[in-house]
Amino acid sequence: MRADLAGIVKAYDIRGLVPEQWDATVAGALGAAFARFCLEDGITSGRVVVGRDMRDTSPQLAGAFAAGITSIGLDVVDIGLASTDAVYYASGALHAPGAMFTASHNPAGWNGIKLCRPGAVPIGRDSGLGRLTAIAVENSGAVAAVPGNVVRHDVLPDYAAHLRGLVDVAAARPLRVVVDAGNGMAGHVVPTVFAGLPIGIIPLYFELDGTFPNHEANPIDPANLKDLADAVVAEQADLGLAFDGDADRCFVVDENGRGISPSAVSGLIAVRELARRPGSAVVHNLITSRALPELIAEHGGRPVRTRVGHSFIKTVMAEHDAVFGGEHSGHYYFRDFWFADSGMLAALHVLAALGATPAGTTCSSLVAAYERYVASGEINSTLDDPVAALGALRAAWGGRAGVLLDELDGLTVTLPDGSWFNVRPSNTEPLLRLNAEAADAGAMEALRDEVLGQVRAYGRV
Repeated sequence: MRADLAGIVKAYDIRGLVPEQWDATVAGALGAAFARFCLEDGITSGRVVVGRDMRDTSPQLAGAFAAGITSIGLDVVDIGLASTDAVYYASGALHAPGAMFTASHNPAGWNGIKLCRPGAVPIGRDSGLGRLTAIAVENSGAVAAVPGNVVRHDVLPDYAAHLRGLVDVAAARPLRVVVDAGNGMAGHVVPTVFAGLPIGIIPLYFELDGTFPNHEANPIDPANLKDLADAVVAEQADLGLAFDGDADRCFVVDENGRGISPSAVSGLIAVRELARRPGSAVVHNLITSRALPELIAEHGGRPVRTRVGHSFIKTVMAEHDAVFGGEHSGHYYFRDFWFADSGMLAALHVLAALGATPAGTTCSSLVAAYERYVASGEINSTLDDPVAALGALRAAWGGRAGVLLDELDGLTVTLPDGSWFNVRPSNTEPLLRLNAEAADAGAMEALRDEVLGQVRAYGRV
């Protein structure tokens, strides 16, 4: 195989530059390998769900992947343009393995595949991607005498109905909401999901365009929320919603255009879900605010901490039968959605929560109870020697009195006053990521700047 698969197989998906790192030929080989993987795995559905985003390369890559699957004798359920959580819905509803062609928030030149077993069970590097890669490299085994079929199936109406059945927004008071689709899949999905609800949508960038002409479809970067924030204030809307390219992540801004942290959104949803399922576990990754496990415990839940990444958090949720899971990156996971993540379902929870308050209640006042500390947000550094940087941090902080270190994911350092920071390598890009949190802005900034100075002594920024 021409491509170096090791370069595109990440911790929890396949992702790389097209055509520099992979192309339709590689996609076809991966499709055949995935079909063989499913057969070896004992998956008996006989079909694979395939969806794709709006990137220019997605139709060709998804088509080649589907051809690879059918060459081994399995059928393909082609759901066409879809958000990633619509693929998870189809995988769960049809009990079939799934593949979503997307590079999420990455720039236009990238593409990738998110894979799952039937019921949206994740496939990551440690739970199948390694074996899938080996099958693709070996490229052994006969093709089927009778190839499988490709069947087109539009799941969007059923997916939308399923989400609305999980969260009652229909009873909410009317709300005006600005939605920034970022020229990504939210522009395709939101009109159907929100149809018939008491939500007045003010759309931004709903036109599907994989070149992202207005801004990157990466709402974790505050710069990409500016248009949304400005529109919310100008339109005097109740709140704003922003989605990433494949619409599996959701970010919220309040009526003042101020971004609400995903940790606060996770706290709000966790409290709602614990009210329905008292005593349940709620999973959070180690980057979320320490307010989140506090809130979970205060409302009778069991906080469970895990590393960053959707395949990891889904696995831990299943192990603990958790009712909900939240990540700092704007991913939200639900037991009632096959333990999978859904940005749309999270958005409906926020709308339902605000819509259940008396008229005049603002979004900022609603979320105030869930925001207790000040976080830095994610700060990236490109380093010549990230391993040396982590080692230096470990040595610099490990000897300080009362400081706790753990290495569940990168390096997390917790100070005696509860302030903390985490530095970890990215799972999808050549970066070292810093997150820090403290009781107030001054303490956070001092901690952030000290750690950044130590990190950036080891190379480029």
